[in-house]
Amino acid sequence: MAPHKRQTGTDRRLVPLVGLVVVSASLAGAVSIAHLPNYGVATATFIWAALISLVTVGFIVKVRVRIRSTNHHIAWTETAIVIGLAVAPPPVVVLATGFGVAIATTLIRLPPIKQFFGIGKNMLVAAAAGLVIQLFGWPATSPDIASTIVPLAAAYLAAVLLDELVTLPVIALATGTPMGKLFREDLDLRATAALTRLLVIVGTVLTIKTDVRLLLAVPPLVLSLHLLYLTRVRARTEQQAWQRLAQTTDALNVVELDEVLTTAVTRAAELFSADEVEVELRDAARLVRGGSEGITYDGPTAEAPTVTGSVVPARLEGHDKSVDVGMLRLRFQGPVRLSERERYTLHTFASALYTAVRNAQAYAELARVAQAHAHAAAHDALTGLANRRHLLDQGNEQLHNRHADGVTALVLIDLNHFKEVNDTLGHAAGDQMLVMVADRLRAAARAEDLVARLGGDEFAVLLRALPAPAVAAHRAETLLAALHEPFDLEGMRISVEASGGIAVAPASGGMAELLRRADVAMYQAKRAGQRVATYAPTRDTADIGRLTLGGELPRAVADQEFTVNFQPIVDLGTGEVIAAEALARWHHPTHGMIDPLRFLEAVERSGLLPAFAEAILDQALIAAGTWRDAGFDVPVAVNVSPRSLLDARFPGSVLARLRAHDLPADRLVLELTETLTLSQLDVVDQVLTRLRDSGVRLALDDFGTGYSSLSLLSRIPVHELKIDRGFVTAMESSAEAAAIIRSTLDLGRSLDLAVVAEGVEQETQRRALWELGCTAGQGHLFARPLAAGALLAALQRGTGGRPGALAVPLHDAGAVVRLPQGRRQGGRGRHQPA
Repeated sequence: MAPHKRQTGTDRRLVPLVGLVVVSASLAGAVSIAHLPNYGVATATFIWAALISLVTVGFIVKVRVRIRSTNHHIAWTETAIVIGLAVAPPPVVVLATGFGVAIATTLIRLPPIKQFFGIGKNMLVAAAAGLVIQLFGWPATSPDIASTIVPLAAAYLAAVLLDELVTLPVIALATGTPMGKLFREDLDLRATAALTRLLVIVGTVLTIKTDVRLLLAVPPLVLSLHLLYLTRVRARTEQQAWQRLAQTTDALNVVELDEVLTTAVTRAAELFSADEVEVELRDAARLVRGGSEGITYDGPTAEAPTVTGSVVPARLEGHDKSVDVGMLRLRFQGPVRLSERERYTLHTFASALYTAVRNAQAYAELARVAQAHAHAAAHDALTGLANRRHLLDQGNEQLHNRHADGVTALVLIDLNHFKEVNDTLGHAAGDQMLVMVADRLRAAARAEDLVARLGGDEFAVLLRALPAPAVAAHRAETLLAALHEPFDLEGMRISVEASGGIAVAPASGGMAELLRRADVAMYQAKRAGQRVATYAPTRDTADIGRLTLGGELPRAVADQEFTVNFQPIVDLGTGEVIAAEALARWHHPTHGMIDPLRFLEAVERSGLLPAFAEAILDQALIAAGTWRDAGFDVPVAVNVSPRSLLDARFPGSVLARLRAHDLPADRLVLELTETLTLSQLDVVDQVLTRLRDSGVRLALDDFGTGYSSLSLLSRIPVHELKIDRGFVTAMESSAEAAAIIRSTLDLGRSLDLAVVAEGVEQETQRRALWELGCTAGQGHLFARPLAAGALLAALQRGTGGRPGALAVPLHDAGAVVRLPQGRRQGGRGRHQPA
C-alpha cells in the first residue's frame, strides 16, 4: 500500500479519538463557564493575562522527538496548568488553558486536527488536575509546607497520567508503534523531568504566595529550565544514538551476504525510525526491502514493486569514492528532514554497510573459487566421475571409520582393446565412448557406491556397506553387464569388452593397498581370459615381495642402508637454488636402489618409524650444515609420515636433532601429505603447533590433489603449498589444470604462503609458471635428485658463472621486467633469508 494512502487511513482512524477528546473538553468548558468566579476588572485582567501567557509559553517551548515521519513534542503545559490552579479557581484555569493552547497552536501553525486535539486534551488535563486539587481542600489553610506540596503533587500526577493516557493511543495509531514500547521509551528521563517540574511547581507556588504579581516571572523561569532540560535530552539522545549505531555496525560483521543485507535493513529501520529501508546492489541488480519486522522483498531490482513516499538516500561507496556497490534508502510515509547528527549517523552506517557488503562479496567469491577448485581437484574433467585422489580419500575415510556398516570392497574395471577405438575413430570418438561408459557405470552403481575414473580407460567402483564379501562379486558382474550392450558411436554400434578385479578391504594398508589388490585381480582376470576375478593372496607375488622386504627392515636401519638424495628447489626467475627436498632411498645390498613407495608402508607398520625418521632427518641436517659451511645457506625440506605426527615425542626429537647439528629451526621445512584425515588433525594439532612455534616451517605437499585440501589448510598452520606435478605436466594442454594452478597461487598470495611447483621438466613450463606468479619450482629441468656432495658441487659450479644457480635467469640483469599483477602483491617467500 502506498504511503499517502496509509497516511489517509491513519488520519481517518484518528478522527473518532480526537472527536471524543474535543467533545469531552467542550463539556468541561461549559461547566467551567457556568462556575466562573466574579473578579474585579483589574484582577480579572491580570489573572487571565498571566494564566493565558503562562499556558502559551508552556505549550510553545517543547522538546521535539521524531518517530518515523511524525514529529512529537514534550511541552511544559502541565506545569503551567498546575501553577495556574495554585493561584486561580479551576474553571478559570480550564478556560485559560483552552485560550492559551489555541493561541500557541495558531502561532506555530499546527494542522487543524492537531489544534483541536491539543486544545481539547489540555483542557481535560486542567479539569482533571482541578478536581484533584479541590479534593485535597485547596487552597490550603494550614501554614505547613506539606499542606502545599501534597495537593500540588497529586494534581500534577493526575495531569501527567491523563496526558499520557490520552496522548499515547494517538501516537501509537499515527506511527504504528506499540503503546508498550512508547511507554517504556525514555521512561527514566521522563520520570526525572516530571520530578524536576514538580519541584518547579512547588517552588513557584511558594514564591508567588508572598506576592501574586511574581506570577509574571514564571514564564522566563520556565523557559530557562526548558533550555536546561532540552540540553540534557539532546545529550541523552546523542549517547543512545551512538550506542545503537555501534551495536548496529557490530551486527554487520558477518560473512554471509544475505545475513548482512537482512541485518542492514532491519537494524537501519530501528536506528533511523524509518517506515521502510531498502538496499540496492548494482552489480548483482538485487534489491532487498523491509522494515524492523523483517524483509518484505528480496529479488531483482527491475521486478521490485513500486513504492512512494519520502526517501533519504545514501551511497554505498568507499572512502575514496572509487567503488560504488549500490544505494541505501530510508523511506518514510511523510516528509522528513534529518538532523545533522542523523545525517552523520547515516553516512557512518552506509560506510560500515559498504565494508560489510564488500567483505561478504569477497568471501562468497573465495568460497566459490574454493568449491570449484575442490571439485576440479576431486573429479575427472572428461567424465565428471571422481578421480584417483578422490577415490583414495573417500576410501581411506571409509576404511578408517570403525563404525561403518557392512563390508567395503573395490572393483577395478579396464576396457579391453580401447586403443583400437582411438586409433581407428580418433581420440574425440574415444573420449565420447569413455563418457558413455562412465554414464552406464554411474547408472548401474548404487547411491552409496563411488564411481571413479583412474585414468585412460581404467575405472573403479568403491562398494560400501555390503552385507557380505561374496556380494562384491555379484555387484561386479552387474557393473560389467551394464557395458555388455553395444554403444552407438558415430553411426556405428561398437561392443566393448572389459575386465574386472575385485578386492575386499584388507585389515591393514589402507586404500592404496586395496587399489593394488584390485589391480592384481584385474590382471589375473585378463591373463585367465575371465571377465571378473577376485583377489587371491596366494597369487600375489608383489605382496610376497613386500613381506620379504619388511623382514629386512631392522637390519637395514641398523646398517644405515637408507640414504638421502636431494632435489633442489630454485627461484624460477633467477635460476638460483633456494632450498632442497630430501628424498629417502633404500640401498639394498641385493636388490639395489629401492623406491620409497615399496618400503615406506612397511616401515610404518614395523614399529621402526621413529628410528627411520631420525636417520633420514640426521642425513638431511648434516647436508644442510655442509652446504652452509661452504657458503650456501640452503634450507632442507623433509617429508613427514602422518603416523609420526601422532607421536607426541616427535617435536622433541626434531628439535633435538636441530640443536645437535647447530642449525636454526627455520632452515628445516617439514612436508606434510594430504593423507591426513580431519579426525587425525585433532590429534596432530598440538604436534604441529609446537613445531611451528619453535620456528620449524611446514609445507603441504601435493596440494590440490585431494578434496580435503582446503579443509586441511584451514587447520594446519603451514607456510608453504606445493603444487602436485600432475597439474604442472598437464597445464599446457588442460585448461582445468592451469586454472587449478592459478587458483592455488591466488590462494597462496591471499594467505601469505609460499607456493612451489613440482615436476617442472620443460623451459616452457618454467616460463608459464613464472607468468602466472609462481616464483619457485623443482623438477628435472634443473636437476634430478643428487647426493649431498653432488648437489654441493653443482652449487659451486653454478650456471653461467653464477655459483648457486642451476639455470640461466629468465631476464638479463638490469632489464626492466613487467611483473605479473599477483607477484607484485605477494608476501615474502619462505625460502628467503630472514
